[in-house]
Amino acid sequence: MQRQNISSGAVWEDTIGYSRAVRMGNVIEVAGTTATDGDQVIGIGNVYEQTRYILQKIEKALQQAGASLQDVVRTRIYVTDISQWEAVGRAHGEYFRDIKPASTMVEVNRLIKPEQLVEIEATAILKAEDKLINPAATPYDEV
Repeated sequence: MQRQNISSGAVWEDTIGYSRAVRMGNVIEVAGTTATDGDQVIGIGNVYEQTRYILQKIEKALQQAGASLQDVVRTRIYVTDISQWEAVGRAHGEYFRDIKPASTMVEVNRLIKPEQLVEIEATAILKAEDKLINPAATPYDEV
C-alpha cells in the first residue's frame, strides 16, 4: 500500500513530526487545521472567518492527495467557545451542506495560540478505482 504525506510547509511539521494530511490507499486523514498562515492567525476574533479559512486549507490538502470535499466522510471541530457554534456551523454548512459528513463539535479549553478559536480535522475516503495517488504532490513518500 502506498503512503503519501502532504506537507503545508509549516516549520513545526518537522519539529513536531506530522503532516498536514496523510493518504494510505483510499483513506485520507487531514490533521487538525487552524486559521494560521506562517506565524499569523487569520481572522482574529472572528470564528466564522477562521472556520472558512480552515476549510479552504483542508480542501487544498485533499486536492493534493487526489480528493475533494465530496470525499469527506467525517469532520471533527474543536472550538474554544461553544456559544459560537452557530457561526462555525454556518461556515461548515457552506462547504458541506450537500455532502453532510458525520461531524462532531466540542469545546476545548484552548488551542496553541490564544487567537485561534477553532481547529478542524477531516477524514476522506475515495472509491478505490476513482483516483490514483497524485505523484506531483510534495513531498511524496512510498512505503
